[in-house]
Amino acid sequence: MRFAISIPQFYADGEFDPAAFRAYFARAEALGCYESAWAQEMTLSASPQLSPLEAMTYAAACTSTLRLGCVVFVTTLHSPVHLAKSLATLDQLSGGRLEVGVGTGGPQRPFAAFGVDRSRYLARFTEGLALTKALWTRDSVTFDGEFWQLKDARMEPKPAQKPYPRLWFGASGDGALRRAVRLGDGFFGAGSSSTAAFAAQVSVVREALAAAGRPAAEFPIAKRIYIGIDSDAARARQRVNAALAGIYGRRVPAIEEAAVAGTVADCVAAARAVAAAGAELILFTPLYEVPEHAGQIAAEIIPQLG
Repeated sequence: MRFAISIPQFYADGEFDPAAFRAYFARAEALGCYESAWAQEMTLSASPQLSPLEAMTYAAACTSTLRLGCVVFVTTLHSPVHLAKSLATLDQLSGGRLEVGVGTGGPQRPFAAFGVDRSRYLARFTEGLALTKALWTRDSVTFDGEFWQLKDARMEPKPAQKPYPRLWFGASGDGALRRAVRLGDGFFGAGSSSTAAFAAQVSVVREALAAAGRPAAEFPIAKRIYIGIDSDAARARQRVNAALAGIYGRRVPAIEEAAVAGTVADCVAAARAVAAAGAELILFTPLYEVPEHAGQIAAEIIPQLG
C-alpha cells in the first residue's frame, strides 16, 4: 500500500498563509509515509478554492521528495497546448515529480462558460489528449484535428519524465473506465464514489486490462478518501457533511455516504475496505483541520493499514 495526502487549496480571500503552507509540506515530507500530495480542480465553485496548477507549483517549491499531482484536470475545458506547456514546465521545475490526472468532467459541466460544445466534449477530450502526448514526445508536431491544427510546431523543453508523466484517469462509467485502460496509465477513483462503486469500477478496469493484454502491475489503481476524524463520531460526520456541502454547493447524500467520518477505528476500517476493493494508493483528503489530520493519519491510521 502507498499513501498520499491532499494539497491544501481551500482559502477565502486573504486567508492564505505562505508560512503555514510551507510548514505543512515540511511536516508531510518529514513524516515519511506519504508518497505524494494531490490537488483537485473545480474552476467554478461555491467554495473558495485555489487553482490546482498554481498550488502544485508552490508545493513543488516547498518540497524535495513528494510527488505532486492533480486528480483530475478536466482537460476538456483546457487548451491542450497551454496545458501541455504548463505541465511540462512544472515537471521540469519539480525535478520530474509530476503526476497528472485527467478526466472529461462528464456531461453536466458548464461547457458554455468555456466555449466548449457539449455535444462534442468526448471527442474534444480524446483529441486534446492525443495532441498533448504528441507535443510531449515529438520533435515537431503537425496535427490536423477537428478542434486543433498545428503545422511543424515545436514545444521545448519536454517533461523531465520520459516519455511523459503518468496519466491517471478519473472515470466512473464502464465506457470511461475502458477508455482509461486504452489511453491512460492508471485509474483514480473519486472521493465521491462509494467503496462498493469503486470495487465495481476496479473489476471493469481489470477486465479491460486483461482483454488488452496489459499487465495489471503496470497500471496502478488509486482512490481518494474524503475523511474527518474525531473521538465523537457524530461530530465528525456533521463536520464532514458541512464541508462537502461547501465544496459541492449543496448537500449530496451519495457523496456524504462515500466520505469517511468517525473515530480512528472507524476510519481504519473504512480505509481497509477501500484497500480490499483494489486501491493500491489511497489519497487522504481531510475536510477540516487539514494539518492536524495529516499528522493523525500518519500516526494512527496508516500504521494499521500496512
